Amino acid sequence: MKASSPPSAQAAHITHYENFPVASWLCPAALRPPIAAIYAFARTADDMADEGDASPAQRLEQLQDYRLELHAIAKGQPPQPRWATIFTPLQYQLQQWQLPVHLLDDLLSAFVQDVAKTRDQTSYADRAELLDYCRRSANPVGRLLLHLYGIHDDQALAQSDAICSALQLINFWQDLSEDIPRGRHYLTDADCARFNVSRTQLNALQLTLDIQRLIASNTAWARTLMQQGAPLVHRLPGRIGWELRLVVQGGLRILDKVQAQQGHNLHTRLTLHKTDVARMLWRALWM
Repeated sequence: MKASSPPSAQAAHITHYENFPVASWLCPAALRPPIAAIYAFARTADDMADEGDASPAQRLEQLQDYRLELHAIAKGQPPQPRWATIFTPLQYQLQQWQLPVHLLDDLLSAFVQDVAKTRDQTSYADRAELLDYCRRSANPVGRLLLHLYGIHDDQALAQSDAICSALQLINFWQDLSEDIPRGRHYLTDADCARFNVSRTQLNALQLTLDIQRLIASNTAWARTLMQQGAPLVHRLPGRIGWELRLVVQGGLRILDKVQAQQGHNLHTRLTLHKTDVARMLWRALWM
């Protein structure tokens, strides 16, 4: 078991990051400091890529500086004052837990890609390209958590990747009404061609039968991935296993709602409510 972090190495206050299960009461106390440090690192980078009024060039420059700082502290160099509240605790946790730096770097590469694709108004060619984005934007989170739990076998990693990629896809289909007007295109070119849907139709948020079928197909894809990864809940011990059950069931519940909307999530962002919790808990019990 690793030692607890000294006060000076505690991560900055954290708020939200969609792809990360925040260090909750379900998480063992010993793992909360490394999870919080990783989370703060990812949250700050996500904000650089997505928040405020910076230009794409400014965002990319800042993310490059952030990436250089990550590799500098990984080599043992002292954190620079600019992001000391992020990199001081992260450096400590990197040393204590031997965290794989390439996974943190993958997250940054995904943020850079988001900025560039939004700037250029480009889309993903096919599902393989979109999954490669998920491999870097979401899958590192699950792999880092498994690393903290000492789980490294190929089957567990594959199941974790399936869950995390499914969560990323679910986030896309949940957010169509917000992403499309912002020039973010996660419905792939190949899928649009398969269902005879044009970008013009999508940009106009015009719901047609073809768009309904397009969204339904992608919803089914995300559900299949989640079901492939779900057996991982039986590999994780104690409370974290139950947290993962709720994460899986929360994702599946969103997919239920997307399916029930029959494409109307093109106009309305779907969320979970208190009324969904009982159903999620019941389903989690029977996994």
